[in-house]
Amino acid sequence: MISRWRWYLRQMLRKLWVIAGLYALLAIITPFLAGLIGPFLPSGLGEKLGSGAVETVLSILASSMLSVVTFSLGIMVSAFGAATSSVTPRATALLKSDRTTQRVLSTFLGAFLYSLIGIIALKAGAYSENDRLVLFIVTALVVAVIVMTILRWIAHLTVFGLMDDSIAKVEKATRDALETRMAAPFLGGVRHDGDPPADALAVVHPDIGYVCNVDMAHLQQHAANFDLRLYLAALPGTFLHPSEPAVWYRAGADLDPQFDPRLLLEAFTINMTRSFDQDPRFGLSVLAEIAERALSSAVNDPGTAIDILGRAVRLLSGWAEGDPPDPDFPRVGVPPLRLSDAFEDVFSPIARDGAGVFSVQIRLQKALLALTLHAPETFGRAARLQSLEAMERCRDKMLASELERLEKVAGEVEECALRIRARPI
Repeated sequence: MISRWRWYLRQMLRKLWVIAGLYALLAIITPFLAGLIGPFLPSGLGEKLGSGAVETVLSILASSMLSVVTFSLGIMVSAFGAATSSVTPRATALLKSDRTTQRVLSTFLGAFLYSLIGIIALKAGAYSENDRLVLFIVTALVVAVIVMTILRWIAHLTVFGLMDDSIAKVEKATRDALETRMAAPFLGGVRHDGDPPADALAVVHPDIGYVCNVDMAHLQQHAANFDLRLYLAALPGTFLHPSEPAVWYRAGADLDPQFDPRLLLEAFTINMTRSFDQDPRFGLSVLAEIAERALSSAVNDPGTAIDILGRAVRLLSGWAEGDPPDPDFPRVGVPPLRLSDAFEDVFSPIARDGAGVFSVQIRLQKALLALTLHAPETFGRAARLQSLEAMERCRDKMLASELERLEKVAGEVEECALRIRARPI
């Protein structure tokens, strides 16, 4: 699992101003390098190769890049608004961290600063003819990068902020989080179901918010230093408040008097909103939220809900419940991520809001059947429960013929699930 500082660094690198700042720093340094390289070139070479044109090119860049940056920012803000109104506000976090958008805007801003600083240096008479040649060569490379960036930006704008693009970003973030959790199902700790031991003591967090990251290495280190057994109570995605424990600890023979339980709380990163990184259930909930909005009477778009069901099948089919790997943090007990909770996050809202839409209900039953047939031992029980609940929701809202078709598929789900449960152990 990700340490606290690595998680902070990852979050920082997703911010637009950080990427733009790095590009701007490179733009500031580059013109000064010309003054260092120029003296090593043959005398008079710059004048022969037409280095005097560099000032004109830099002026064009300075005037055009500022307009391009302003225009691109306007497009980005419009895409955020479109995603908020047509998809879900939770998807805008992924649009803000879109790598292509960040690189494009950072390139345009960096090119503007580069040209501005180059013009200032030229007007100040800081460059010889050979220095101007170095600056001209670098400027030509900058122009080539800008041309390729504009072509890439045009292609990206054809999909950026649209419904399919936003949903695809949510699906990818959910898949990444789910694959990470499946690789370390207990965050690198050991499995612990149920309540902690009776003699374990609770540690509560003073902040109120969502757990976005748990630094398991920090917990393991303090558990080893003070001979403790820890039991994690708040997984990433949990809404934490002072009346609920964040972690439980159980001392060995004698508790070290220097131990301060507040040290354990440094492992938890609390934010006002949930994060996709270590919380695959959040991604599933956001997908369900997109489907719910599409099924609202104001939108009336069952096709999007059907698309979400297909993506849910694709995501959940990678769920693994085999033997966990050897724990990296054996002193920390962690509750499992339950499949029934994941099913409830994504299927229950769609079943409720699409109770009167046959096309959604039949696709829901077929999605549950597909998962049951794919891995009956893993998905059978949870799929049967969701299938029964969905039928109860829509039973009095369907035509007799529609209900008959639904019951046929739901019967297949139940038959497959019960057949697996009936096998001798």
